[in-house]
Amino acid sequence: MNQAIRHSWVAAVAMFALLFGAISYVQVVGADDLKTNPLNQRAILQNYCNDRGAIIVGGTPVAESTETGSETCKFQRTYPQPELYAGITGYFSKNYGATGLEQTMGAELAGNSDQLFLDRVGQLFLGNQPKGASVELTIDPQIQQLAYSLIPDGQRGSIVVTNPKTGAILAMASKPSYNPNLVATQDAKAENANINELVKVPGINLNQNVSGPTGELLAPGSVFKLVDTAAALASGKYNKDSVLPNPAEMPFDGIQYKLPNYAGGNCYTRDTASFAFALQQSCNTPFASIALDLGRDAIAAQAKKFGFGEDVGGQLKLGHASGNGFPDKLDAPGLAQSAIGQKDVRVTPLQVNMMTNAIANGGAQMAPSLIKTLRSPDLRVIDEPQPSQLRTSTTPEIAKQITEWMTSVVTDGIAKGAAVPGVQVAGKTGTAELGNGTNNSWFTGFAPADNPKVSVTIVMEGVDIYAGAKLTSPNAKKIFEAVLNK
Repeated sequence: MNQAIRHSWVAAVAMFALLFGAISYVQVVGADDLKTNPLNQRAILQNYCNDRGAIIVGGTPVAESTETGSETCKFQRTYPQPELYAGITGYFSKNYGATGLEQTMGAELAGNSDQLFLDRVGQLFLGNQPKGASVELTIDPQIQQLAYSLIPDGQRGSIVVTNPKTGAILAMASKPSYNPNLVATQDAKAENANINELVKVPGINLNQNVSGPTGELLAPGSVFKLVDTAAALASGKYNKDSVLPNPAEMPFDGIQYKLPNYAGGNCYTRDTASFAFALQQSCNTPFASIALDLGRDAIAAQAKKFGFGEDVGGQLKLGHASGNGFPDKLDAPGLAQSAIGQKDVRVTPLQVNMMTNAIANGGAQMAPSLIKTLRSPDLRVIDEPQPSQLRTSTTPEIAKQITEWMTSVVTDGIAKGAAVPGVQVAGKTGTAELGNGTNNSWFTGFAPADNPKVSVTIVMEGVDIYAGAKLTSPNAKKIFEAVLNK
């Protein structure tokens, strides 16, 4: 009898400990994860009708709570410039949750963050409706509007504009976009119908907390040759005077495939090339040769130093994809193709911009940042994130040398469309073949080359080579001029 009681007592204690542990985990350890889980609607339902803080760009709200005149739900989330900022703000929906900054900054916007504890206590004592904090972004509204307008309607593309010295994002635009007001409406029937229509649009994924610049993984094409160049110089086996093999085609043992240079360019005019010429004309075989010489691990290590396949840091405050870095287990043809940004190499437009910033900033890669200030309901600044270095990507000497070569790509190479009169521009183009006669066309670069104030990364998806040339380098020029003339 005593043994049965003892067993029952042990079982009861074990069950109590398990229950206590589960409650402790939910309330302490897993609380933040549960709050931010997009499947958790309770947090949204608790403050859906409250006066949520605004998301502000250039002093103007791009997401705000407006009075409805209804006693049952006094406030409605609205987006005054919906398509322009949808990829950043996301939406705040009663039935479909939250995405973008509406989700990642949800606690601050709702007034539930630790920084707003005293404000919540004050509102409680005064009997006032709870209010959230306002989030002011680093985005420049004029540059954002320009970047968005430079992507033609019906064209899939992304543009990222940043300050390479601080990591501050000045513009981050993509198309196709959508109207978050269609998802944030209090009319549940209309909301459901709108969602069903929006999910049919290619390029819009309403279920992901990411936008094109931060979340779309694309083959980088020839902009990846900057990785090869940095790896080559870091190895000590190459220098600024190195002569690189530049055959029209690179054969491989045992297979018929040959890696070609672009037949329509100037790479065919010589069998060897300097780094300057190879980058100016974006020749394939010199960089494939470098990769085969150094080996997969050296290229992968440099790609990682530039942030490919890595986290972008905590300053962004947006969901993002990290990508796959540089592929594993490559045979010779696979390594050659990967070295020119093809095969299975995938990066986001933001990561390409971060690589560019590291070169512009003497090898120091700054964390990309989107939040300028966080303000309490009485407009008091409660947080002002400072620039933060994320990693060291290369040495100042190598960064300076690559900058010199990137400058020649604009003055004497295939990125002449990005040239700005009176300003030295450093740039690199890229064309990633999609296998159906179309390409992803890239430009990435910065200006002024000797004292960078702005970097621009553009990608246009699924275009032919001529359309890509018109939509990348010339558009980068327009953005450089707009930023530098402010």
